Amino acid sequence: MSLPAEGTYPGACPDHARPFRYPARLNSCRRWVTIFHPHFHSSTPVTHVSKSPPRSKARSRRQDVRNVAIIAHVDHGKTTLVDCMLRQSGRFREAQLVGDCILDSNDLERERGITILAKNIAIPYRGVKINIIDTPGHADFGGEVERVLRLAEGALVLVDAAEGPMPQTRFVLSKALEFGLRPIVVVNKIDRPDARSHEVIDEVFDLFLQLGAEEGAAEFPYLFASAKLGYATADPAQPGSSIQPLMDMILAEVPPPAIDPAAPLQMLVTTLDWSDYVGRIAIGRIYSGAVATGQDVMLMQREDRATSARIAAVHVFEDLGRVEVPAARAGDIVALVGLEGVEIGDTVCDRESPRALPRLTVDEPTLKMTFGVNTSPLAGREGRYLTSRHLRERLARETEKNVALRVEPIAGTEQFSVAGRGVLHLSILIETMRREGYELSIGKPHVILRRRGDVVEEPFESLVVEVPEGQTGPVMEMIGQRRGQLREMTSHNEYAYLTFSIPARGLIGLRTRLLNATQGTAVMHHRFEAYRPLEGEIPTRASGVLVSIAAGRAVAYGLDSLQQRSELHVGPGDVVYEGMIVGENSRSGDMSVNPTKEKKLSNMRAVGHDRNILLKPARRLTLEEALEFIEEDELVEVTPGQIRLRKIVLRELDRKRLARRAAQTAGT
Repeated sequence: MSLPAEGTYPGACPDHARPFRYPARLNSCRRWVTIFHPHFHSSTPVTHVSKSPPRSKARSRRQDVRNVAIIAHVDHGKTTLVDCMLRQSGRFREAQLVGDCILDSNDLERERGITILAKNIAIPYRGVKINIIDTPGHADFGGEVERVLRLAEGALVLVDAAEGPMPQTRFVLSKALEFGLRPIVVVNKIDRPDARSHEVIDEVFDLFLQLGAEEGAAEFPYLFASAKLGYATADPAQPGSSIQPLMDMILAEVPPPAIDPAAPLQMLVTTLDWSDYVGRIAIGRIYSGAVATGQDVMLMQREDRATSARIAAVHVFEDLGRVEVPAARAGDIVALVGLEGVEIGDTVCDRESPRALPRLTVDEPTLKMTFGVNTSPLAGREGRYLTSRHLRERLARETEKNVALRVEPIAGTEQFSVAGRGVLHLSILIETMRREGYELSIGKPHVILRRRGDVVEEPFESLVVEVPEGQTGPVMEMIGQRRGQLREMTSHNEYAYLTFSIPARGLIGLRTRLLNATQGTAVMHHRFEAYRPLEGEIPTRASGVLVSIAAGRAVAYGLDSLQQRSELHVGPGDVVYEGMIVGENSRSGDMSVNPTKEKKLSNMRAVGHDRNILLKPARRLTLEEALEFIEEDELVEVTPGQIRLRKIVLRELDRKRLARRAAQTAGT
């Protein structure tokens, strides 16, 4: 199948000379034509009309390149679709494409089943190099999405055929429209038994209108696909045989890069990589001019600083990796070696006529935590990096490539305030650091407040909860207690979809409680909505904790008497110390306990006999659960091998003294 010439599709518009396709269902598209394209009769439905004007008035376009980003809500199938496109290209042996989610090469990505870091690959198709950028779907990694969208002219917007547009769909689509990208909507997972493909197309169209899309952008091309089964089709009732229709649509609909080959070099750095052999590697797109190995360039950095540098090597993306080339030109996505001190947002430009591009800007963080060195009695037993100097250097390196992260030292201490997009965003950083050999103490998450005039504002989030219809009562009650307001309620196939507006404070610790209240059936997604005036108090953890008053190893005899009144976090043989949290109390208030207590052995004969001790399995908290569990006077101790909870003040006598002092201060 060859790519049709412009305007040769059935129903081509004579006034606009643009190709149109007949949709599988007619009624929905007739409405679009009536509103947006009066040149058509209502009996001639189309899948798209015109595109928005190009972002640049460059003199030419590179017809041999397409740059496209894949954006969607989490778990809507972005990485699986990329796998399908890789197989369709015919460039790889079967051994190279073993397994699923080939691009999720990071251990954390494979363990959690999500994309964390944006990745670039290049697929040659019919003489055109298609640069594909796979982006994260979780709202906490929105900073990755925002910076890599600058590399592309088009975006594949994936939507689940059953779930429809979700909170992150709105976020990524709004960013794509803000950057002027040409959207192609792909309704994925049409093989699901509860798929409602045509309804989802209508919902996406409504979403375009809500986001204020221009008339050209609102008339988007679309396809239906099953990335799992490996096909795309114009009619969900007629499964296809390959992903080729999507590849053809990318060539036809995504604009080629606008270039000005005669202009001086300009390249915006959007990503940083690191090599132990060559150091920093700057990745970005060339907007004008060309770059070659050995070329002298000017690096335009923050605060109008200009630094001279020389390009040591030029790499372009090819298949799943990068290859070195002597030179690259406008429109290419390249990786440059030899730029010492380069940062994300810098402009690599011509030395004779240096002109900086606008720096990258991303949405500000909404959540912060306190990072400090591990000060527990068990510090230094497992990790290699233990001091505040190690911690400072590691956080500084992270801010160079993680544009959504903010790090500030806390005056008078050896701790750091680290701000990010959410608990998951920061927990991924913590998990990465512990696997590298760091030992940390992490404080309770806090939302970032801001003051506008005399009004204190806090971040609000849009929360969508998917739950069986019979479980909506506990969900609404629990979220209502946390100042959440119900905005919309819909149902599909015995599942209810509840949309709330809730303060970000109310989300901390909500996921675990929702799962407990709904027998593990609730699924929740959220994204940042806006800053609004500060709401009232939000309930915190109702129960207290069990705090060890002894150091040693927990024994079954000591734990047996505790499990009747608590949920244990440790098991027999676990090392404990004074001030360590060993369980959750069934009542409010903390309880001091001794999990190392052993049965006294003596020569006295006792009436009766010993009974067998049956212990319930300890509840091992994940890192996210631990961060959401702790209160103001507690810390999460993170080491390469363990995640423990502890009190900030370890000795019981010291905690009582501080409590009395606080009570006296409050009384005066």
